[in-house]
Amino acid sequence: MLTRLKVSGFKNLVDVDVRFGPFTCIGGANGTGKSNLFDAIRFLSALADDNMFIEAAQYVRDENGRSSDIHGIFRRGPSADNRMTFEAEMIVPPSETDDLGQPAEASFTFLRYRLTLAYHKNSKFDSRGPIELIEEELVHIRKGDAPQHLLFDHSAKHWRNSVIIGKRNTPFISTDLKEQVIKLHQDGGSSGRPTRRSASSFPKTLVSTANAIESPTALMARREMQSWKLLQLEPSALRQPSRFNDPVQMGTDGTHMAATLYRLAYSTDDPEQIFAQVSNRLSDLLDNVKHVWVERDETREVYTLYLTQTDGTTHPARDLSDGTLRFLALTILEMDPTASGLICLEEPENGIDPRRLPNMLELLQDIAVDTHDIVDDSNPMRQVIINTHSPQVVQQVADDEILVAELRETMKNSERVQGVQFGALPHETDPTTGKVMRPNWRLKADPAFIVPKGRLIAYLNPVQAATTNGNSEREPRLIDRKDMQQLLQMTLPFGDEP
Repeated sequence: MLTRLKVSGFKNLVDVDVRFGPFTCIGGANGTGKSNLFDAIRFLSALADDNMFIEAAQYVRDENGRSSDIHGIFRRGPSADNRMTFEAEMIVPPSETDDLGQPAEASFTFLRYRLTLAYHKNSKFDSRGPIELIEEELVHIRKGDAPQHLLFDHSAKHWRNSVIIGKRNTPFISTDLKEQVIKLHQDGGSSGRPTRRSASSFPKTLVSTANAIESPTALMARREMQSWKLLQLEPSALRQPSRFNDPVQMGTDGTHMAATLYRLAYSTDDPEQIFAQVSNRLSDLLDNVKHVWVERDETREVYTLYLTQTDGTTHPARDLSDGTLRFLALTILEMDPTASGLICLEEPENGIDPRRLPNMLELLQDIAVDTHDIVDDSNPMRQVIINTHSPQVVQQVADDEILVAELRETMKNSERVQGVQFGALPHETDPTTGKVMRPNWRLKADPAFIVPKGRLIAYLNPVQAATTNGNSEREPRLIDRKDMQQLLQMTLPFGDEP
């Protein structure tokens, strides 16, 4: 679980400091840089996945959605120092296996990872240029200090004590800046000789090489960062049947959905009960859903997912709507106890009937871990971060789950730099007395950037703002009709009945 991320020098992220809870919604206009935060998370995940710096950069998109060149992911400007820094606070799994299947247990599960990279342009290299590892550090955060770092609402007795364990006095990864050496320390502390790597010549992060023997805790940090995924559910992938030899874990694009549901059902003594649970959950979200199941075709050696509607008609996945497929994929994801980690999802409103947006958001919030209960198979350690430019989505989310992305000017190296900042909403106050009625936990952070209510209202109600400032010479729009304005004022969001 990623609880805090500080980034500077990556694209237009300048001195960004963001805290995350189990569910976070990032709202803001297009072009502000919301997706750059997701790109920073993906970049760290790719670096932990044993990729060299050049390879990890391919996971980062440019403004046109293509893979960036290496220099393009660094902040640009007259005073840019061609460095990027990341600092991530995370809760890691207590146990895992390494790439050779060797089991490992973390000696501590609440960690801070710091990474500094530099770009050096050199004509001897290709146009992408080299990236140099300057500093890498992995240390523990004391259990007694956890309340100062985990500001979101949670149960210390049940949730926090089930996910933060261990003791530690020495770092897991450290950097000797004078000698330019990165050290991977054994979990035994001073009794084990650290692995040393030259920072300037090492082409990847040291955490990406961690294994169960040398540093189990560094391996846990690696596994945690590897679990940070951008979920991009593609209808074409969701419609495909699964082959018998396909993975039984749903891909980030929705591939292997049928095989995943088949595995969930037939790993129990009562497969029909699992199918019924999926069907019931889906029927709470959509109309006309009676039954969902997976057919195993021995002749073609494929699994095919089917949905039966309340009128008795049955449809394979290839005939279902995009919105139904996305709901189905997220329902299966919610039920899968092996699906853990951080899920980033861009613009969840795409392809969804606006009337179903509250249902979609409820499902995404249910996927995230319940921080008032212990973590187990019924409450997996999952985290969801979404971004959206839709005011309708933001309106449906609790105020302490929201971050608003805005472009702001800051001073960096005596230069005015425009970058994205992520602001929290002000406390809910009584309009009459000004007394705080519902505090926002995000404002406990120091520093905390607060979004002014005026800009928030303009974002949440752009139609009203456009109506107020509209050109009177234009033909009257639908929103300008007095009978429509009266109806809109009387109607709840998405046309729900009062």
